[in-house]
Amino acid sequence: MFGFGMEYEGLAFWLPVIWAGLIAVAVAMYVIADGFDLGVGILFKAAGSDNWRDRMMFSVAPIWDGNETWLILGGGGLFAVFHIAYAVLMPALYLPIILMLVALIFRGVAFEFRFKADRSKFLWDNAFFFGSLVATFFQGMVLGTFVQGFATDGRQFTGGTFDFLTPFSVLTGISLIFGYGLLGATWCVMKTTGELEIWARRMAVRFLLATIVAMAIVSVWVPFLERQIETRWFSWPNIAFLAPIPLVTAYVAYRLFRDLEEGRHYRPFFLAIALFLLGYLGLGISLFPYIVPPNLTIWDTANTVNSQLFALVGFAIVLPITFAYTAYSYYVFRGKVADEISGGGYGYH
Repeated sequence: MFGFGMEYEGLAFWLPVIWAGLIAVAVAMYVIADGFDLGVGILFKAAGSDNWRDRMMFSVAPIWDGNETWLILGGGGLFAVFHIAYAVLMPALYLPIILMLVALIFRGVAFEFRFKADRSKFLWDNAFFFGSLVATFFQGMVLGTFVQGFATDGRQFTGGTFDFLTPFSVLTGISLIFGYGLLGATWCVMKTTGELEIWARRMAVRFLLATIVAMAIVSVWVPFLERQIETRWFSWPNIAFLAPIPLVTAYVAYRLFRDLEEGRHYRPFFLAIALFLLGYLGLGISLFPYIVPPNLTIWDTANTVNSQLFALVGFAIVLPITFAYTAYSYYVFRGKVADEISGGGYGYH
């Protein structure tokens, strides 16, 4: 009995940690995968011609819907394993999440209708652009709200509907637009040719500079949002983990800039991903183990051990399949998009 109790306590400790890691991976995959195609949408209106816009959309059309699978995995995992956190977070974030989803709907419809449209093509251009822009902005606001924390009483949200609307969350919303714009521009560098590729390189440099400035402002602001975060940043051993991140980030940004200037095709995109992951790692170190900052940890909000184990079996099957499907779809649609889309650019199925 004693051994069983010790084993149960070990599972009660480690299972929430494992699940937090799995959900973090799903969210990171969504940010990376859906981030670049939202970034393509952010760049859409600035493109110089319909041919450019056709090629930009064609580069993501076969894979964009699969990218959003990661959002479902992350949200589903949160609901299945940390239901208390889900119950606290959703009332605080209903409005930005609903607006984000509405924007994603308009954007998804634009994929289907734009290639078929003639006189109304400009409407779907706008739907794709504004859907991408609005969805990105509210994703950034959700992130900012999460970092700054939630008003709770025990396990209940006690704040208001508009608590998410703060100067910091607006900053993170704008910052994410810059970051996704960088991902979208480097994706276009990797996937297109000719004048469009040259233009995408120029846009990537601009978005890189804007992203670095935004990351610097957010990094300076974060420790002062909550005394607890400031203490965690400047206490041992967290400072040992956090101190190298700005230096590595600066080096990655420099290499990304040089690769864009030197005409490289593939590495800028992966360096942009690395830039995102470094920022993500910094936030993770700042907030872990709090899943509802600043009061509720992963252990406070986790479901029973049995329900976590049951859900883990399904996740252990679905996650590798999703990785395999994602890798295969990117492999099938590898290479650059042709300068002239066959069929006049009116189909991709």
